[in-house]
Amino acid sequence: MTHANAAAEAPVLVQDDGAVRTITLNRPQALNSFTVPMHQALRAALAEAAATPSVRCVVLTGAGRGFCAGQDLAEVMGEQAPGVGDLVAEHYKPLALQVSRMPVPVIAAVNGVAAGAGANLALGCDLVIAAESASFIQAFAKIGLVPDCGGTWLLPRLVGRATALGLALTADKLGAAQAKTLGLIWQCVPEADLMPTVQALAARLAAMPVKALVATRLAIDGAQQLSLEGALSEEGRLQSELATAHDCQEGMAAFLAKRAPVFTDR
Repeated sequence: MTHANAAAEAPVLVQDDGAVRTITLNRPQALNSFTVPMHQALRAALAEAAATPSVRCVVLTGAGRGFCAGQDLAEVMGEQAPGVGDLVAEHYKPLALQVSRMPVPVIAAVNGVAAGAGANLALGCDLVIAAESASFIQAFAKIGLVPDCGGTWLLPRLVGRATALGLALTADKLGAAQAKTLGLIWQCVPEADLMPTVQALAARLAAMPVKALVATRLAIDGAQQLSLEGALSEEGRLQSELATAHDCQEGMAAFLAKRAPVFTDR
């Protein structure tokens, strides 16, 4: 087998463009639905990106005409198949936590259907940009399950309880334009503009003070469990920590000198 064939058959593909690393789910014949090997490959790719100092932004997308159709049900139907609860505990939970704890911004480029856990994987990223032809489906109710991969936590925080329940209970397909209107995602763009838009935004974020961007994500997520007073205290703690870091000092110096800053912290 040639190296090219081996790469084509890998569960995920990894490509660097400057400080941006793109990770592509690569089971297009199955709409990039999850299997245990794909879980393992994706988590390894995310861990490698997190451990690589030159990577300052990660883009997550899918090969072919889909982003991710959720769990490959063929994997859970046999007598020796892993239980759904085991898959959630051993793979979906750690994956969702890993994405939420990445030391760099993560952008989901949703190029097609994002269903079930695939939808919630995308929604767990820092920014979601979808093609107009993409769709989001909380498909769990159709097969007698509840939203996983963080869906029960994410949905009400993104769109409120009423809309979260509507999406989860009906399992209806939600087009990308409507998802943008509801505030479920950041941006909806024409299909041809998806990757150019994502790559431009990723390059922009990679040039920004990444450590502060990640701290912003953690502060916003954490504040949802805090009182106003607690959130104010956490803001003060983070500002004290960041103010002494290189990027803040560089940003202020560049502003005063009227020059472009060069951020390096991660």
